[in-house]
Amino acid sequence: MACTPDDEPITPSTTQLGNITVTVGDRTFSATLEQNSTAEAFRALLPLTLEMRDLHGNEKYHYLGQSLPTNRTSVGTIHAGDIMLYGDDCIVLFYETFTTSYSYSRIGHIADPDGLEQALGSGTVSVTFAVE
Repeated sequence: MACTPDDEPITPSTTQLGNITVTVGDRTFSATLEQNSTAEAFRALLPLTLEMRDLHGNEKYHYLGQSLPTNRTSVGTIHAGDIMLYGDDCIVLFYETFTTSYSYSRIGHIADPDGLEQALGSGTVSVTFAVE
């Protein structure tokens, strides 16, 4: 199949999980999901609104009360905007970049995390994850 300059490349939908939105207050961020079983299981739960607590001044977390499949890896560096699973039931949304020795299962990443830290604030916050 050839593409003309006006054509968009076609990617089979079976290889993409797509995008989700992450909404905090009046701010909405677009995130791309990883292609793994953890992200697939998380996407199946959406839409989902979570009360997320602050931890260490760099992340928000929420225990789901149910297990998701894991694909743990030692990530080394966490980036602002990363959405990960800690253990098998804790959703974590990071708003600062730092190095870590902990292992996580990757769920996705916010494409442009500018303003994420301000939107999340310092305490517990309501965060809505939804299919875009």
